[in-house]
Amino acid sequence: MSGDVGAPPPRANSELIGHEAAEAMLRQLADSGRLPHALLLSGPRGIGKATLAFRLARFVLSGAGEGASADMFGAAATTAAPGLAVAPETGVFRRIAAGGHADLLTVERAFDPRRRRLRGEIVVDDVREVGSFLHLTSAEGGWRVVLVDGADAMNRNAANALLKILEEPPRQTLLMLVAHSPGKLLPTIRSRCRQMKLSPLPDAAVRALLARYCPDLADDTAATITDLAEGSIGRALELAGSGGIELYQTIAGMLSRPKLDALALHGFADKLARADAEDSYRTLEELLAQHLSRRTTIAARAGHGDEAARWAKVRNEIGENFARTDGLNLDRKQTILGAFFAIERSMAEAR
Repeated sequence: MSGDVGAPPPRANSELIGHEAAEAMLRQLADSGRLPHALLLSGPRGIGKATLAFRLARFVLSGAGEGASADMFGAAATTAAPGLAVAPETGVFRRIAAGGHADLLTVERAFDPRRRRLRGEIVVDDVREVGSFLHLTSAEGGWRVVLVDGADAMNRNAANALLKILEEPPRQTLLMLVAHSPGKLLPTIRSRCRQMKLSPLPDAAVRALLARYCPDLADDTAATITDLAEGSIGRALELAGSGGIELYQTIAGMLSRPKLDALALHGFADKLARADAEDSYRTLEELLAQHLSRRTTIAARAGHGDEAARWAKVRNEIGENFARTDGLNLDRKQTILGAFFAIERSMAEAR
């Protein structure tokens, strides 16, 4: 889950909400000595996939861990609650939270100093470190764990490098891949992982977590954020903390008119294309994708197949344009303008 507004980052989060069945299954696999060497956790962004992954990493690296199998950890099994919780005051928890556990390697998109933002993809140099890490002797005499957070962001070379590791994993290693869009991964990578798909959180859980982390939100604002979050507390916290509601209202206002206000749109695009508007630009990208997905769904449910197909095509084209802009460092303002004009044209065709 996101750490934008008061919530702890996944590596330091002692709570897991809404995924009790997945946690119980992993605990059962661990207790029986059948934990897979590679695990793929998938589902929408911000629902707790990385939180579950770090929770499992703490459990594995805690050594015996309550209830752990002798075959896995070299200690006799004990009876305990069917979860993976490790107490926050333990050394394992504290070291992982601080990013200092010698037997845990986390791979994610790196910061690009030239563009002053995170890279759009995980590159091969990031993954090469995994092979070296896994062939080292465990620093604490137990397991070594690798967590690839955002595995679907690996480029082709990075994915191929990881595939070689998955084909012949060293003993006592656990590789966890967290992916929002697992279909983007190589089929051969997916086939070598035990796949576990996590579902969005119930609205009640999102609302309760919002109340905890953002207690000053007005009820109507919290209700709007919960609706837009679609089961993702990470997304909800981003909307609450980055002017997301104001951005949503601006987008809705512009698209509610038969014709776009070109002057207002240019000013809006100028503002969001600036280097210091990274969070707002990303939120815009997601809100537009969500707007178009909802239009597609509404048209499909109404039996308007041609209209649904047109909106789906616009959504895909806009998504590709945003991705191309990231990959080639193109002009963000033109991408924003192009997205709104494409929506305007599709709206005109629907009338």
